[in-house]
Amino acid sequence: MTEPDDEFEWEDDVAAVGQRVTAEAVLPRSCTGLRLDQALAQVWPEYSRSRLQQWLKQREVLVDGEPAAPRRRVLGGERVRMDAQAQLTERWLPEAMALEIVHADEHLIVIDKPAGLVVHPGAGNARGTLINGLLHRFPELAALPRAGIVHRLDKDTSGLLVVARSDAAHGHLLRQLADRSMGRTYLAVCEGLPTAGMRIDAPIARDPRNRLRMAVVSGGRAAVTHVTVLERFRAHALLECRLETGRTHQIRVHLRHEGLPLVGDALYGARRRLPPSPSLRLAATLRAFRRQALHAWRLQLVHPGTGQVVAYEAPLAEELEVLVEVLREDAVSAAGSS
Repeated sequence: MTEPDDEFEWEDDVAAVGQRVTAEAVLPRSCTGLRLDQALAQVWPEYSRSRLQQWLKQREVLVDGEPAAPRRRVLGGERVRMDAQAQLTERWLPEAMALEIVHADEHLIVIDKPAGLVVHPGAGNARGTLINGLLHRFPELAALPRAGIVHRLDKDTSGLLVVARSDAAHGHLLRQLADRSMGRTYLAVCEGLPTAGMRIDAPIARDPRNRLRMAVVSGGRAAVTHVTVLERFRAHALLECRLETGRTHQIRVHLRHEGLPLVGDALYGARRRLPPSPSLRLAATLRAFRRQALHAWRLQLVHPGTGQVVAYEAPLAEELEVLVEVLREDAVSAAGSS
């Protein structure tokens, strides 16, 4: 699938910038005990919870005629009225940049992100991020929370990332992430040789000894990764990693915990491990590989517009493909000379 033509038209959703949004509803008894923002997300699923929270804070949603806090608990039976205006959620600057667009329609965009590209503007990265590029190519994303971004990839991880293109799609995709129905599968090259596939169930939190890292920590947030061994080399392995949860640095942390750090991932203990008597090409390739060997290969989700299950795939980034080729070549050569 290729990038759409410049004439590709996006159908404005009901929360386009500057447009007033009005609605009324009675909160059902099934919402009893929920926070108000959670209840509203059930009543008006076409809007993301962050959007609804914003409107509540701006007093643009009234409960029985009065403003109410997003965390207020619902009794059931309250009458809610919304009279809101969609505003730009952030003031990020659009920037022209080349983007590899795997798919785009009026509901979502799927990007194949290169390694080295930061997803979200932040301290030290106000410009040159994926969001800056998306806002140039799809300016209507300025109306959405975080410009439609619903999940992230680390700067030095390549591969697929889905972006919502409407409030309805934004809420739909966030719910899929929350209920773990969105399938995210990665390809990774690790140092070490796992004996078999595994299910890693280990909680993750900020590393108390290094605030730049995450770690497996008792009492951390639940995290589950399913690992399949696709190919073993002499001192490395090609793995398929499927996320059941989506914690920060989850695959990197879990593999390090198992003694299998990703090639190139110095933050999580990679040592540029070499097999005995490596080929010159392998030694040079590993020496030059300076990012974690992790690629978001496959993305499966329920399409917000059609309700159908769809899947997208992105081939390995070139430098990762070369790494696998060289590891395979070294393993074959060593087997032939033994």
